[in-house]
Amino acid sequence: MPLRHLLSNNKTWANETRELDPEMFAKLAEQQSPKYLWIGCSDSRVPANEIVGLLPGELFVHRNVANLVKHTDMNCQAVMQYAVDVLGVEHIIVCGHYGCGGIAAALGQTNAGVADYWLRSVKDAYLRTEPGFRALDQERRVDIMCENNVIEQVANVAHSKIVQRAWQQGKQLMVHGWIYSIRDGILKDLNCTYQSLDQIDPIYQIELDK
Repeated sequence: MPLRHLLSNNKTWANETRELDPEMFAKLAEQQSPKYLWIGCSDSRVPANEIVGLLPGELFVHRNVANLVKHTDMNCQAVMQYAVDVLGVEHIIVCGHYGCGGIAAALGQTNAGVADYWLRSVKDAYLRTEPGFRALDQERRVDIMCENNVIEQVANVAHSKIVQRAWQQGKQLMVHGWIYSIRDGILKDLNCTYQSLDQIDPIYQIELDK
């Protein structure tokens, strides 16, 4: 049977998990109450729960190519709304990673098919960078753009109606930007945290219905 080894791995994992915590699956079946929403890249080398040492049920996760937060992406917006309004998360973490293939594709001239449409905003951001940046070697440019992309997506999260409404309602909600190094497994805080409406330029502030 195809993928038999994955099903076998699953049974081993489930048995080992029950040995460590016999009540874990029963508790998960009752509810999930994560404090964190993780918006990350689809890259298989960046396993969200594992790299922050959290168990199933402790991290709500949304992933896409290059960890983009688009206001027109109803998938991402629905995840954010469910996480904030229903689950009551206290932290939204946008996490990129160095050497991101999506960012590299956006900075090149390769034909990535449908992904080119998805990554168009990264190309637009690239054109807004300082001219001297473009003289750097490809690896360095990609890594810098990986950081810049996280900072931009954090701003997109903070500018959303979902997050602004939460702040207007007095909810304690913070939006963070991190980047992960596949080379050594270490996360870096990019110090672009938002935690109140005061940090948002008035042009982005929305007068929401009471």
